[in-house]
Amino acid sequence: MQIGDRAPEILGYDEDGQEIRLSQFQGQKLVLYFYPKDNTSGCTAEACSIRDNYSELRKKGYAVVGVSVDSAASHQKFKAKHDLPFPLIADTDHSLVEQMGVWAEKSMYGRKYFGTVRTTFLINEDGLIENIIQGKAIKTKTHGEQLLSL
Repeated sequence: MQIGDRAPEILGYDEDGQEIRLSQFQGQKLVLYFYPKDNTSGCTAEACSIRDNYSELRKKGYAVVGVSVDSAASHQKFKAKHDLPFPLIADTDHSLVEQMGVWAEKSMYGRKYFGTVRTTFLINEDGLIENIIQGKAIKTKTHGEQLLSL
């Protein structure tokens, strides 16, 4: 996906099994952020930074949805542990990460594997992607502030 593309209508199912659709956010802006794994240091810092800035993001007209390939049960625990006020899509079949182009080959300690590339899409009120922040450009500890500064 690139800037100017329309985000997909069906985003997936959240931690409670509720279907999340793009049309639910019509007339709102949407922060759709993809992260590698629940309860890891960087992903927790990122989620908590967004949580801590959530009311300001809402004042600016943004809804927030997080996405990882973790299970709904994992998301439920992650949300409860960190008091996250936004839904987390359990993309266990990798359909959304692949559709959005954030499922890619990665490397750690010389070992190659496929995983989610940390990416945030800012989607406008009409469902079009306005901005993309990816990889090292995302400051996990201050991502909420980073989003507010855009």
